[in-house]
This record gives sequence, structure tokens and C-alpha cells, in this order.
Amino acid sequence: MYVSPVREPLINGEKSYKDITDDVIAPIHSKPGKFWYLGIGISSTVMLFGFAMIAYSIWFGIGTWGVNRTIGWGWSITNFVWWVGIGHAGTFISAILLLFRQKWRTSINRAAEAMTIIAVMCAGLFPLIHMGRLPLGFFIFPYPNTRELWVNFNSPLLWDVFAISTYLLVSLLFWYMGLLPDLGTIRDRMKTVWKKKAYNFLSFGWKGSARHWHRHESMSLILAGLAAPLVLSVHTIVSFDFATSVIPGWHTTIFPPYFVSGAVFSGFAMVLTLMIVTRKALNLEKYITVGHIESMNKVIIATGSVVGIAYITELFMAWYSGVEYERYAFVNRALGPYAWAYWIMMTCNVISPQLLWIKKLRRSVGFTFVLSIFINIGMWFERFVIVVTSLSRDYLPSSWTMYKPTWVEVAIFLGTFGLFFTLFFLFIRVFPVIAIAEVKSIARSSAKKFIGKSVRNDQPEKH
Repeated sequence: MYVSPVREPLINGEKSYKDITDDVIAPIHSKPGKFWYLGIGISSTVMLFGFAMIAYSIWFGIGTWGVNRTIGWGWSITNFVWWVGIGHAGTFISAILLLFRQKWRTSINRAAEAMTIIAVMCAGLFPLIHMGRLPLGFFIFPYPNTRELWVNFNSPLLWDVFAISTYLLVSLLFWYMGLLPDLGTIRDRMKTVWKKKAYNFLSFGWKGSARHWHRHESMSLILAGLAAPLVLSVHTIVSFDFATSVIPGWHTTIFPPYFVSGAVFSGFAMVLTLMIVTRKALNLEKYITVGHIESMNKVIIATGSVVGIAYITELFMAWYSGVEYERYAFVNRALGPYAWAYWIMMTCNVISPQLLWIKKLRRSVGFTFVLSIFINIGMWFERFVIVVTSLSRDYLPSSWTMYKPTWVEVAIFLGTFGLFFTLFFLFIRVFPVIAIAEVKSIARSSAKKFIGKSVRNDQPEKH
């Protein structure tokens, strides 16, 4: 007779609904600790320094950057593509896994959604700064006007505007829709009058009635259906910035699926980095379990393998094409002056994730944390290799040049990290890191702990 193994519970311990609410909203109710103040102090200082360097760049011009006549794209576009990729995991976890009814998403989707919104905000800074004059951003949106000006719909940079603004809007709506029940729960727990009124306003007067729940679930599914295609479309459109050009190493049809898989790959790594620290700092080990970490590592194995196949396919097509410029572009990546960046990329993105095939390492929290940082470093270098290495060697040897970032570019990049962590620190103080209502929906089944045993399919389960 068939014997099915029992899955590891998604919540450790016999948790009642009240226990779940108490544990998740504890950081909101309690006063911030010294480490929270230290973290937000450092991140906000770095953020302000980065904003000061943005003002410096606007005042003195893009000449303060290391870009030159041949390498017109440097750290700014590298960082833009990297941050957009970071934001992919939130929508993937929330929308696609919701549509596929994956219950393990419930403990990590809230923080992943917040990470998506913050990362897209960080990404959006770079194209605006790269314009040189910020008022020019006014003209990238099509609208009827008396000056008879219209945008160039043939430009992939315009497609970025539509894709990223749509992605940010849908992600924001999806995130906030999921928050409504939890905001109502926090409102009912608040004892201060002004806090109660504030959370009541934020929750739009959520009552928890059957009518409210019906509309909430219907709207969540609609938004998930809208958000799921965006996972594929946003980074596909970002890849068109490169794939529609004639630069050797860029003009290739593999870029759209290659960029999408790489975005999910780096996004999940960043979620792991944040959630491993958050689960420890906020005492949420019972809700963000080793099982959640293992499930996310499985996604990293899959997407990392796709990225590795894409790298090999690029090398094969460069050789098989017979185009000497295309061949040289990839030889230059591996053996040229930026070879160190290429091999960092290959080591972090292709070799290191394969260690996750070992179950012991896949379930190791410490190893996963270190590996997630390595993957994000590797994915940044992937963007750097694509942008800088390809531009450093043009068709004419007389145009060949080298690029190195200036301290202004480095400071702006660090400033986006300051912005990211400042907003994330504020998020965990105002909103619940874990979706309370969704975790409660799986609490009953998760409480049945039969780890190491098995249940025969003809025997009723004991409640």
C-alpha cells in the first residue's frame, strides 16, 4: 500500500492564532532596540551622503563620473539593471507562487514584496540621474501638449519607463492589498488613540467580515494574475536596452530569458540575505523555518542552472556564428583586461550555487547566508561585464578605452544601499514582516507534526 511522507511543517510549534499575532506584531508594539537605532542611523547616514553626491553630479554634470566617449554606460546602468533584478523575487513569490497555491510562500512574501518596491525605487534613481538634467524626465511620459512634442516609441529606454512604472504600481497595489487584514489586526491591538486612528485609516476600515474577505481574495487573485506576466515582461524589456543594439556581445536573442532567470536568481538571494537576518533579529525562527530556506534554495538551484546554461549558450553562439567581432567580444571577456570580473561572475553565479545540491548545505542557515551574498556579488559583476566589457572594445581599435568608476559613482551606489536599508528598517517598525492572516490560514495543518514518520493514505489524520 502506498505510503506518502509527511512534509515538514511550515510553522514550528503548537501556535494558536493569538500566539501568531503576538509574535509577528511584537516589533511594532515594543520600543526599538539599540541595534535598530544603530542600523537605521548608519543606513540613513549613507543614504544622505549618496543623495549629496547625486546633487553634486547634477550640479557639476556627468563629467564627475568615470564614463567616457566609448564607455557611455558605466556603474549607473549596471546598478540600474542589478536593482531591477533584485526586485523580481517579491513579485515571483507573491504572485506566481500564490497562483500555484504554494503554501511555503506565506511566511516570506510580505518582506519580499516590500523588498521589491524598495529595490525598484533604488533602480529608478539611476536613469533619472543619467539624463544629466532631471527636468528632462518630464518628457519621457506621453501626453497631449501644445508643444506638439511626443516620445520616441522606437526607443527601448522608453519601454523601460512603461515597464518599470507599471511594475512598481502593480507591486505596490499587491503588497498593500495583502496588508489590509493585518493592518486591521494591528489597529485592534493598539492602545494609543492616534495609533489606532492611523492604522484604521491605513486599513480602510477593515472589519474582517465575509464580504470584506471575499473582495480581498478576489482582488488578490486579480492582481496576482496581472503581476505574474510582469515577472517575465519587465526584465525582458530591460534586456532590450542591450539586445536591440548592434554592439558585439549585446545583439543576441538569448538576452530576454537570460535576464529574467538571472533576475529571479539574484532576487531570491537578496530575500534570503534579508530574511535570515530578520528571522534572527525579530525571533521569527518558528515562522521562517529551515524548510522555507530549503525551498528558496531549490529555486536558486533551478534559476542558477538556467543562468549557467545561458552563459554556455552565449559562448557557443559566438563561436558558431562565425562573426569575428562576436567571437572577440567573448574572448575579451574571458581573457581581456576585465577577465577578473568575468571569472568572479562565473565563480559566484555558476559554480557556487551547485553546492546546494548537497542537502546538508541546502539546509544550512549560515552557508545559505554567505552564498546569498556571493550570488548578489556575482550578479552585479554579470551586469558590469555585459555593460563595461562590451563597450570597452569597439569595432575600431582606435576607440578602445578603459573605464574605472570615480568616488562619486561609488558614493551614489552606496547611497542606494542606504536608501534600501533605511526604508526596510522603517518597514519592519510600522508593518508586520510576516503576513499574519496568511500564516493563520496554514497554522492548523502546520501544527500536525509527524516529522520522521509517514502517514498511510487510507488512515484518517488525527486532529
